[in-house]
Amino acid sequence: MSAGVAAFFDLDGTLVPEPSLEGRLFSSLRSNGAIPHLNYLLWCVEALRLFPGGLRRMRFANKRHLTGLNADYALQHLDSVTFFEEGIARAVWHAQQFHQIVLVTGTLQPLAQLAARALECELEARGLAVRIHLLATQLAESRGVWTGRLVGEALYGAEKARAVVALGQARQWNLAQSHAYGNTPLDRDFLSAVGHAHAVNPGGELAALANREDWPIWHWYQGKKLASYASSSCTSEIPSLEGPA
Repeated sequence: MSAGVAAFFDLDGTLVPEPSLEGRLFSSLRSNGAIPHLNYLLWCVEALRLFPGGLRRMRFANKRHLTGLNADYALQHLDSVTFFEEGIARAVWHAQQFHQIVLVTGTLQPLAQLAARALECELEARGLAVRIHLLATQLAESRGVWTGRLVGEALYGAEKARAVVALGQARQWNLAQSHAYGNTPLDRDFLSAVGHAHAVNPGGELAALANREDWPIWHWYQGKKLASYASSSCTSEIPSLEGPA
């Protein structure tokens, strides 16, 4: 793979149709009674603590509802990942150009790993041996269970851009020649961190920004369900979280 150019993909709403992977996991855990009632109280307490940082911080940085859940058990509730077929096609194109491929997402690292492995397997089936890099939100674990506390910062907004720049500098990638794909106004800084930004299924605000900045706008609709890591049989290695040195 070329060390010079990268393609950074947001995950939820960009490569993966809504609802988000984390939202799907929460719905499945809740419907199966896997979340203790106490965890909802813990979430409310944490929300109050995060409130001074704004509603977005309350939304993206509060994982207390996952406190005490066995990580492996929780991930069994997500046995497949649906991708936009058009997004897969773009990943294929970048792989054929020998670009590095990076998932940059606010979702939890283990969920991003499932998506990365599924995409690796899809690319492998097309004759492309690609290792996908990850930048994702990390949740602390203790003895195999989630603590509900983050390791570092939740990856959203400007934090996404900082992570991309730091990784690009550490790997000596040419960000001016690199690409980024996002779908919401929160991806503004992340998209602006590279030379070639792409707006995917944008709402009005992001579409207006893309028009001002002359960014390509993509409309992706067709979904394709891929097996998650837990049920996948492809031969590539499990992807690991990539971050700045």
